[in-house]
Amino acid sequence: MSAMQHGGAPEESFISHLVELRDRLLRSLVAIAVVFGILCVYPGPGAIYDFLAAPLTAALPEGTKMVAIGVITPFMVPIKVTGMVAFVLALPFVLYQAWAFIAPGLYAHEKRLGLPLIVSSTLLFMMGMAFCYFFVFGQVFSFINGFAPKSITPAPDIEAYLAFVMTMFMAFGIAFEVPVALVVLVKLGIVDVEKLKEWRSYFVVGAFVVAAVVTPPDVVSQLALAIPMCILYELGIFAARFVSRTRSELPVAVDPENSAKMDAEMDQAEAEFRKLTEK
Repeated sequence: MSAMQHGGAPEESFISHLVELRDRLLRSLVAIAVVFGILCVYPGPGAIYDFLAAPLTAALPEGTKMVAIGVITPFMVPIKVTGMVAFVLALPFVLYQAWAFIAPGLYAHEKRLGLPLIVSSTLLFMMGMAFCYFFVFGQVFSFINGFAPKSITPAPDIEAYLAFVMTMFMAFGIAFEVPVALVVLVKLGIVDVEKLKEWRSYFVVGAFVVAAVVTPPDVVSQLALAIPMCILYELGIFAARFVSRTRSELPVAVDPENSAKMDAEMDQAEAEFRKLTEK
């Protein structure tokens, strides 16, 4: 009977973890749904999309508006944008639920590192999106509109604009995670600070290559992504020094009594092994 109880304990623990995971996922979905409902009431999906499209409409010729080609596009695109904004606003609560689920299984030093990494990565991702919206979009759309021939009238499709915005937000959000990635690599012992300094020139070249592939084919947006990535790389090296220093300065406590006891046990085990092999 006791064996069955011991055998059932891991299964019960696994089921309890699944139940907790389900509950935290439901809480996250409810939080997103609540924020989505509030945004639908005020300011409304249309106003949210107008705010998202403001950098493009400001660069278009006077009197020009965006177009919607699909039949249900004028309804679905603002709803998608509202859902995206609801997720971003509810992201701190979602990340808290994820942290509360995994934190009990972490060591103390992992908890000390994990929470700052989650907070900093979230803030950096949002900063990347904000930098893209408030600085990059205005420069890019003005640059593109300046090259447009006078014989055409630009009329961008709202669905194509949403796809472009999502791509740019993801590119700049991930690019701003460079310091977090460097800190994690140094903390795990995969690289050290000196190696990161040696790879600085390679990273600069890689940053411009990534910017050329991800962003539109104009110099403004490429520089707007590559230059912040290079600056953030230097910021990551600076932050990684503290992680490396704290790890290298950890005192190694050696107890002579315990060390002698372990040596005696090892010698005894070797002697017993020799007796067994001789027989």
